[in-house]
Amino acid sequence: MKKWVLAAFLYLAAAIGGFSIYETFFQKDSNTTHEKMDGHSDDMMHHESNVNESEVKTDLKYQNGIINISIKDKSGIPVTKYEVNHEKIFHLIIVDDQLNQYYHLHPKNFGDGKFQIERHLNDGSYKAFIDIKPKNLKYVVKPVQFQIGKNAVVHNVHLTPDTKLTKEVEGKTVTLNMSTHKAGQPVTLDFKLDKSNLEPYLGAMGHVVILDEHGTTYLHVHPEKNDQPIFATHFENPGIYKVYAEFKQQGVVRVFPFVVKIN
Repeated sequence: MKKWVLAAFLYLAAAIGGFSIYETFFQKDSNTTHEKMDGHSDDMMHHESNVNESEVKTDLKYQNGIINISIKDKSGIPVTKYEVNHEKIFHLIIVDDQLNQYYHLHPKNFGDGKFQIERHLNDGSYKAFIDIKPKNLKYVVKPVQFQIGKNAVVHNVHLTPDTKLTKEVEGKTVTLNMSTHKAGQPVTLDFKLDKSNLEPYLGAMGHVVILDEHGTTYLHVHPEKNDQPIFATHFENPGIYKVYAEFKQQGVVRVFPFVVKIN
């Protein structure tokens, strides 16, 4: 009887000790596992928070009618590989601070992340939009403010929406029809013009750039069909925008500006 009681006691002690060892070891391992998972999650969250950050740095300088642009990554290494967009790897859009003057340029690639183009600009305040698609790098087009002349003054812009969306430039007439004026919805821009002498321009029957009245929001609009002057876009926020529609007719590219209000 005593032997049976002693054996039972020893068995119970061994069971309790084993459970304590199991709890200590596996609980510690479980905590370590959770710590690793939590750390991995934090890394993922940190990475996701930087998804919209540009990995490219741009520098623009103007001097004596020459525009020099340098493109580097965040480490200072020149960016040399780009995707072709509308038949070009570089679209440089320049507007004055009143959004009246508009230039669509294609700088020459000199290699090593350096581009250059000749364009004389009058004294004043300007914004440049460096529209490129670096390969394997995130890039966000943002306005680059620059001034020409020591006494250049920045003016506040207050655009007035057009009451009629028909424009005439050098004897050519273009009418803009919009499917909607509401923000956050797909918008079709259908341009009516004489198609008998309309020629392809940058791989399509026209080219469209849109800026908000503050010159901070930039939209490079793509055509729905390359053989028709019909474009698709959307306006994320309400406001007043200026639409620059470019069409090539008989070898001449003309810009037709429209000011629209988005509700």
